Amino acid sequence: MKRSNEPIFWSMFGAGGMLAALIGPALVIITGIAVPFGLFYAPDTMSYANMLAFAHNWLGKIFIFAVVALFLWHAAHRIAILLHDFGVHAVALVKLITYGGAFVGTVIVAYALLRL
Repeated sequence: MKRSNEPIFWSMFGAGGMLAALIGPALVIITGIAVPFGLFYAPDTMSYANMLAFAHNWLGKIFIFAVVALFLWHAAHRIAILLHDFGVHAVALVKLITYGGAFVGTVIVAYALLRL
């Protein structure tokens, strides 16, 4: 029986989808509505100094990495499936572009966070 690498991509897709469903709306509300309009939070909550302090903390780095990397993998899998549904059957090229882009984005995020 031929081995497949699909479970790896499906697990990253599932984890990204779960995070997008649970954390995504909260991030949009907090960063796009609550903080800019001063609802529930002080206006300087998301100042550069506060966000830099959050990114310097290891827990903050893990959160930022998880959100960005898993959102990228989720989007890559959705785009690959969408292209297949639209009739683009160059499977190897589509996987290289979509999953390769997610991998490059993950590496860039990891490098940027480790440089802090």
